[in-house]
Amino acid sequence: MSATSAFFEHLTVAGQDPRFSKVCGSVRFDIRDDNHLEQWLLDIDHGRMRVTRSGGPATTVIQVSAQVAEAMARGEVNGLAAITRGEIMVDGDLALALRIGRLFPREPGALQRNDPDSGT
Repeated sequence: MSATSAFFEHLTVAGQDPRFSKVCGSVRFDIRDDNHLEQWLLDIDHGRMRVTRSGGPATTVIQVSAQVAEAMARGEVNGLAAITRGEIMVDGDLALALRIGRLFPREPGALQRNDPDSGT
């Protein structure tokens, strides 16, 4: 399983994040790897997270390469820095996109260490 898929799976299992208790909106991640497009839709309703593989409409659309998405999911790349470098394109609510950055690990391996199923 890719780090990106594991990241979205982790959000699905967690289901709730109190840091987003006042947030309602949706973010679609368009992740491109050459000619392949992978889409994930994150719906947030007062902290309740629901993730689906969908290309449906969203409040915010984040376009990113598969390589940068993988690095972000592993905690190796900061989303704000990637936006600044032009590695991530945001269409829609930029404030929501920046807030979503809090969901990503802040250091390499952090997602695996916080996962009780990982054995670490």
